[in-house]
Amino acid sequence: MAESVYKIIELVGTSTESWEKAAATAVKQASNSLRDLRIAEVVQLDLQMQDGKIAAYRAKVKVSFKFESE
Repeated sequence: MAESVYKIIELVGTSTESWEKAAATAVKQASNSLRDLRIAEVVQLDLQMQDGKIAAYRAKVKVSFKFESE
């Protein structure tokens, strides 16, 4: 296996339905602009509240992709 380097970024996805959809939103958006995604790790889950009710589910996701130098 050749030596490789991977870059990791943190994203926060949101959904009004679930944490799973919030994480999927972050990964889907990342895949639109980043190539060669490798791993997505959910590192934190929280809720946005409004008037004592859940307004949005939020998932903080670390996404890694292969780093290519020019």
